[in-house]
Order: sequence, then structure tokens, then C-alpha cells
Amino acid sequence: MALYSLLRDRMEKLQQIIEAALMVAGRPLTVAAIQKLFDEDTQPTTAEIRTALQDLRAFYTDRGIELSEVSSGWQFRSCTEFSPWLAKLWDERPQRYSRALLETLALVAWRQPITRAEIEDIRGVTVSSHIMRTLLEREWVRVLGYRDLPGKPALYGTTKTFLDHFHLKSLEDLPPLPEFSDPENHAAPATQKQVQLELTQFEETTPPDETTIEQVSLADE
Repeated sequence: MALYSLLRDRMEKLQQIIEAALMVAGRPLTVAAIQKLFDEDTQPTTAEIRTALQDLRAFYTDRGIELSEVSSGWQFRSCTEFSPWLAKLWDERPQRYSRALLETLALVAWRQPITRAEIEDIRGVTVSSHIMRTLLEREWVRVLGYRDLPGKPALYGTTKTFLDHFHLKSLEDLPPLPEFSDPENHAAPATQKQVQLELTQFEETTPPDETTIEQVSLADE
């Protein structure tokens, strides 16, 4: 019984330390980063840390904030259902992105690696340099390589920053994507299908610099 009580107290203390660290870190923390908070002789195992994280996640179920695992680690975030109230904490209005930018980002996310010309073929309209520059500057998109074609067009893909921003652990967490219309058949616009990317601009639970998640139709402009 004494041993059980000791182990229970140790796990409770571990949860408290992890909870405090995640609250003040200001960024996602990996299991390895959490482990480094402890001296070597008192360092918890990765299994103990993962157990503590799962217990914390369960504790914060149905509360105002939640513990989620994203590409770069674990982080606390406010629940989106409270966004109408929390958005009023910031005087600055959130930056809004164009439908064209969000559609371009959706195609990069699902069709990567993809070239700018391939994006234009699917959307049926030109992708402006401003859109690609914005996606690169926000570090949502990066150049993965170059297609072995005349001119060596760049191949684009998403980044860890993209996954973290949209609260995704990996690309496998993206909602399922219905089939696009035949990109060769430009008379059949992609509006016939819905792209289930939870992307749109936000008036939400995080500062105005952030974007939230909502369905976006991939539509010809």
C-alpha cells in the first residue's frame, strides 16, 4: 500500500510539472523536451510521460481548454466553441485570407508534391505570385524539390508549421478528400466536389495571427 501511494504521488507530481510546463512554454513540447526538464537521476521514462499526458488530456475533457498533440509535440489550446467570446480579447481584427489562397493551400496539402502549374490546371485559373509568396512566408508551404520537366518547376508541400497551426499531428489527420473532377476536363469545374479541408480564416480562440478550421469548397473563381 505504501508503494502504491508513493507511485501515485509521483505520477500526480509528474502531471503537475508537465501541466505547468505546457502552460508557460508558449510552444508545443515533445516527450523528449519534457523529459529534459528533470535531472538525470529523477528523470521519468517516456512511458510515464505519455501516461501523464493522456491522463491530463482526459482531465481537460469537457473544459474550456484542451490538451492536444500536434506535429511538434503537445500543447494546450482553447476550445473552438468558445471563440465568439474569446475573440473579443483582441482589438485587432484577424487577417483574412482570400478563397483563392485557401484553395491553393488545400491543393498543396492533399496533392503534394505539386507544382504551381498543376494547381492552376485543377483550379482552372492562374495562381498569383502573391499567393505563393504568402504561403511560403507564413511557412505553411515549402519547396520540396523540382519536377524533372523543362524549366524545372518547383514542387510544393506543407510544413510542420502548417500542421501545428491547424492542430494536426500528421497529414493523416486531414479530413478525407473526395475525388476532384478530371483536371483535363476544364469544362467540369472542381465546384462539383467539396474539399473537406478545415481551413478558413478565424475570428476565434487564438490571437488574430492564427487561422481556424472549417470546410472550404474548392471552387473555380
